[in-house]
Amino acid sequence: MSDTARKQLLETAREMNRCGLNQGTSGNLSLRCGSGMLITPSGVPYEHMQRDDLVHVAADGSTNPGATPSSEWRIHHDVYAARPDAHAILHAHPVHCTALACLNRPIPAFHYMVAMAGGREVPCAPYATFGTQALSDHVVATLTGKKACLMANHGLITLAPSLERALALAVELEQLARSYLQCLAVGEPVLLSDAEMDRVLDKFQNYGRRD
Repeated sequence: MSDTARKQLLETAREMNRCGLNQGTSGNLSLRCGSGMLITPSGVPYEHMQRDDLVHVAADGSTNPGATPSSEWRIHHDVYAARPDAHAILHAHPVHCTALACLNRPIPAFHYMVAMAGGREVPCAPYATFGTQALSDHVVATLTGKKACLMANHGLITLAPSLERALALAVELEQLARSYLQCLAVGEPVLLSDAEMDRVLDKFQNYGRRD
């Protein structure tokens, strides 16, 4: 496994904490590597994590003897198998996204930037015990056609072509969740129509691209 990949994964994991998406040992991050993946380990605070602590998980789910990947490795493994477009996956427990997840509420089309997650809303996957195949199955199904979803009574997950974009999307969604909760403190926000969200989704196909 390349030292560059390990360095990038470690730096992005630490940035999750610096930008307020995570704290302590919660959350996890992975990078597709060939037919397998490189993922953060279980129970190691990001500030103490070293490159050699990162765990390689093969396509069949096996690891090196003694290596302990994140308890949510199944989600990463199964999403990569289902989504060839995913090359990086981020899972975190940011405050505002997690608050909505604990209400089992999606982030609806109250703002056009919701389309950054690839759909008319950011859906919420059903609850299942952490680290289980049931939770992985729920997340994979909920992410169909999407780049992100909430996880009921749990947190947030994003996928992207790169670690940088997976992190940027998570930061954007946490800000949207914060704005949505502030709207709910006053009342239900006005939602954009499906037709308008479809127009935004179409515009986002080339958003930010440089030819």
